[in-house]
Amino acid sequence: MIEEGHLNLSIVQQCRLLGISHSGYYYVPATESTRNWQIMQAIDKIHLDYPFYGFRRIQVALHEYGFEVGKKLIIRLMKLMAIDTIYPKPKTTIQSPTHTVYPYLLRGLEVNRCNYVWEMDITYISMAKGFMYLSAIIDVNSRYVLSWDISNTMEAAWCRDIVAQAIAQHGRPEIFNTDQGSQFTSELFTSYLLDNKIKISMDGRGRATDNIYIERLWRSVKQEKIYPNACETGSELYRGWKG
Repeated sequence: MIEEGHLNLSIVQQCRLLGISHSGYYYVPATESTRNWQIMQAIDKIHLDYPFYGFRRIQVALHEYGFEVGKKLIIRLMKLMAIDTIYPKPKTTIQSPTHTVYPYLLRGLEVNRCNYVWEMDITYISMAKGFMYLSAIIDVNSRYVLSWDISNTMEAAWCRDIVAQAIAQHGRPEIFNTDQGSQFTSELFTSYLLDNKIKISMDGRGRATDNIYIERLWRSVKQEKIYPNACETGSELYRGWKG
């Protein structure tokens, strides 16, 4: 259906015409064993219900799914899935000198109108084989999903493009809130927000409630769409989320 080397249309343009994500077209399953994919799906479900579980309690919970797994594998898979246990932590991570962490601006703030505060996050999406990442932006006041995309990598440019799409369709917010992930603290991402005169807000480390609105979205998406319908391809996942 998509023709590589088309004289008039690029791959991206053909994907847009067909209503699929170009990242979904290029989707290649991650190089993990079938057993590890199954373990990752189980970890995702456990984390969704118990976000405060560390790798030790996840290791115990995995027994209910029939997996006897060592802690090193659990830690590696959680890192691959971008899953971080939610609990108060000491400041043990030294940020890159080029990455600025901005203060959290939403504490005590009354968000009473649209385009006042937007929130963005990335979540792991399990596939029939492999996994991808879903990122979305919501308006905190209306809880409306302003923009989203699916990719097999987490890159700052990908996140910036999702923001650009939201701004093009809905205008720009006054405050933009994210976590402290490297994609969001990168100069490529933060400079784009600052150039658009948007105030940057970032969650405190280990604070689950700072980004609670979009976490509720992930719970609904996974329980209602992802878990009941394991997709085979990135384009199938894209169409399912779009629908």
